[in-house]
Amino acid sequence: MIFAEPSYHSRRSPVYATRGMVASSQPLASQAGLSILMAGGNAADAAVATAAVLNVTEPTSTGLGGDCFALFYEANTGGVTALNGSGRAPARLSLELLRKQGFDSSLPPFHPHTITVPGAAAGWCDLIQRHGTQPIGEVLAPAIRLAEEGFPVAPLTAYFWNRGAERQLRTQPGGEQLLINGRAPHAGEMFRNPGLAATMRAISEGGKEAYYQGAIADRIIDVVQGVGGVMTLDDLAAHESTWEEPISAVYDGFRIWECPPNGQGLAALLALNVLAQFELPANPLSAERLHLVIEALRIAFADTAWYVADPAFATIPLEELLSTFYAQKRAALIDPQKATLDQQRGQPVAGSDTVYFSVVDGDGNACSFINSNYMGFGTGIVPRGTGFSLQNRGHNFSLDPEHPNALAPGKRPYHTIIPALATREEDGSLYASFGVMGGFMQPQGHVQVVLGMVADGLNPQSALDSPRICLDAGTAGSTVLLEDGIPIEVMARLADMGHPVRPIVGHGRASFGRGQIITRDSQSGVLCGGSDPRADGMAVGF
Repeated sequence: MIFAEPSYHSRRSPVYATRGMVASSQPLASQAGLSILMAGGNAADAAVATAAVLNVTEPTSTGLGGDCFALFYEANTGGVTALNGSGRAPARLSLELLRKQGFDSSLPPFHPHTITVPGAAAGWCDLIQRHGTQPIGEVLAPAIRLAEEGFPVAPLTAYFWNRGAERQLRTQPGGEQLLINGRAPHAGEMFRNPGLAATMRAISEGGKEAYYQGAIADRIIDVVQGVGGVMTLDDLAAHESTWEEPISAVYDGFRIWECPPNGQGLAALLALNVLAQFELPANPLSAERLHLVIEALRIAFADTAWYVADPAFATIPLEELLSTFYAQKRAALIDPQKATLDQQRGQPVAGSDTVYFSVVDGDGNACSFINSNYMGFGTGIVPRGTGFSLQNRGHNFSLDPEHPNALAPGKRPYHTIIPALATREEDGSLYASFGVMGGFMQPQGHVQVVLGMVADGLNPQSALDSPRICLDAGTAGSTVLLEDGIPIEVMARLADMGHPVRPIVGHGRASFGRGQIITRDSQSGVLCGGSDPRADGMAVGF
């Protein structure tokens, strides 16, 4: 099938409402979340409903075989809580085992050893238990109906589904269960997933235990061990989500909140702290401003490549990393006229593919939520009759035994998926629930939409519409991808400054992520939402 390149020339207005809003990459998912809000549920309830429908309608990016993270803003208290719904490496998986099997530097991306325990099912249930108001069965009902009855596949989803069919599903065990006669569904074609409906129905009736114990767990272990993996039923039964203290930094009067490591939200905060040391040029697409943003991101990635790891296994000096003193030291490394491609991690102390969506309810509670398989369908391995593919998050482990992110039994890997929130520093009120999905693009997207809204005064839709840059590998020395819409002369100037650059158009613009933003006016309570034009989704409210 030939997929037409999207032109991205259409225009969207921001969406306004007062009683609740959902912004996601799939219209049916946004509508499902909104239906929960309209039925009296809150932001947490609607978030899980949205996540579940996204598993049905966009399995190219997310699902019950993957992980999730969430930030929840509680309107009554102004408090922010962070849910870490990521899984851990199997107890029998070690560097010694990998060396014996001939893996010295890296694992193939779709190898069964890259499968970490899926954390999404527990994350959904735990979010509802702590912050929700509705039974999990009611929250999952829209997704179960769509999985049983079928849904028409959206255009960009169809494109990425076809890519996943070619890369993973056709050759991996069980992958055919997510195809139609061996191929990906076309845009507008109906797709049913009765296996996923059965999985969600089991969770509705038995909670997270129905996933991590019993028939679903048996099927996960059967397929993983059948292809040479070492995960066991004990690994699944031992899984638990964790509630953690979120990290934050202030940029121009707004406190930006992120989940702590093992997530990479630290990169966004480090870059914003560095940029706060400069007076940014007013033109957001000028070479001078883009150069500062790129250099701040290079410095941030140099740090996070070392400091983002499982805090249960490594000491991470977060307070020092996020200090103004450290930001000033790191900012001093930027040459305003020349790129620096060999930035090294700093010493803050002596010696030392994815779906994102946002929900805000009428009371002002907000849930910033992200759920992912990684690399599209993850490994592409589908346990029999479950309707979901298993993630490959373990590919982000380092095989260097001296690295803080080195693979170890029971350890969580460096995680790319990150939700974000912003509050007003003057009174702690909610300003925005936002995120930009897409691997190592995510902290870069966070930085760019924050600058768009805070520095440039853009509404959520305009902030998402703006052309973006992306350090393609998420490293200090990465090539800079430049989105169509950045002037040619600016691209040339960045190249002259020493940045390796590559212009990107068409379907390649997926490299710049797909974001969702909802803001809230602290006086009127009016919500304003935007949905990324690089995806199939929309913001809806009532």
